[in-house]
Amino acid sequence: MSITIKDVARRANVSIATVSRVINNKSDGVSDETRKEVLKVASDLGYYPNRVARGLVTNKTNILGLILPDITNPFFPSIVRGVEDTANKYGYNIILCNTDNSSEKEKTYIKILKENKVDGIICTSVAGSNDDSFKLSPNDKIPFVWLDRNLRETKAPMVYTDGVYGMCQIVDYIIKQGHKKIAYISGPKLNFSAEQRFKGYLKAINEAEIDVNNDLIKEGNYQIQDGNKCMMDIIESGEEFTAVVCANDLMAIGAIEALKSRGIRIPYDVSVTGYDDITISSITYPKLTTVAQPIYEMGCLAVDLLIKLIGGETIEKKEVVLKPELVIRESVGRVKRNWEI
Repeated sequence: MSITIKDVARRANVSIATVSRVINNKSDGVSDETRKEVLKVASDLGYYPNRVARGLVTNKTNILGLILPDITNPFFPSIVRGVEDTANKYGYNIILCNTDNSSEKEKTYIKILKENKVDGIICTSVAGSNDDSFKLSPNDKIPFVWLDRNLRETKAPMVYTDGVYGMCQIVDYIIKQGHKKIAYISGPKLNFSAEQRFKGYLKAINEAEIDVNNDLIKEGNYQIQDGNKCMMDIIESGEEFTAVVCANDLMAIGAIEALKSRGIRIPYDVSVTGYDDITISSITYPKLTTVAQPIYEMGCLAVDLLIKLIGGETIEKKEVVLKPELVIRESVGRVKRNWEI
């Protein structure tokens, strides 16, 4: 049998209205002694107020929704930590929703979060160039922030890193090692971060006046198996290459596995790079040269913006763009000779 507010009032020998004021932090007119007694009784009885019901009264649940596309990707747990740590500092809890890269699940979760009266939503949408799933009616007025996405048409604040800059940094570094035949394994085309990184790859290649070989460009979905398959496709194409740039670390790990299975040495025969600087990138063999994103900080900043929106503050700078950094390790070497696969 569940404990109700009536049980707390009866045990504390106060009115239901008094318990309600204490529980909802509206204890004006309630003595400190009574407030402490009500809270003690509630704790002893194991009474937990229904957040949704309380939200209907206070118009606030102290809950934020966080929507992510793939929690199995090691990139996202660091974001969750940043969001949760910062939310807790503000007195908020998090409802985490994992969409498994499904736009339909994303729409469903948005509906559920709205029904549960969350105070705000942080969303990394499945498709960064498509905001259709996140259309809020004019009467919703739910504050939300885009994370790792840039959707200017929604007029909502957004936090992301400069993917063009980051990819330019790592491709420039590879080119300076003498590489000109550079393969590329991209993320999904409609994904914002993948689009930005591919633009960075093309920008660096074009500025170095290197011809783009489309046979050396393959599309993956940010998973290890995608990197492995794309790498095998490039190898089997017969096209010569001396370096492989991957749009994230997981695909780089898959590419390294494929190269090793063919007896190709990294970085002596082929150089490989990743992007994100997830923890595992520093313990692969060889250790992966990559681009570090301030992942934890992104989560923190997204909550900071959302709390301001919830508080009714005007956000003057709606785009927070962070700079990634090149991390040089062991997976890139200088071009020594041409080789045949």
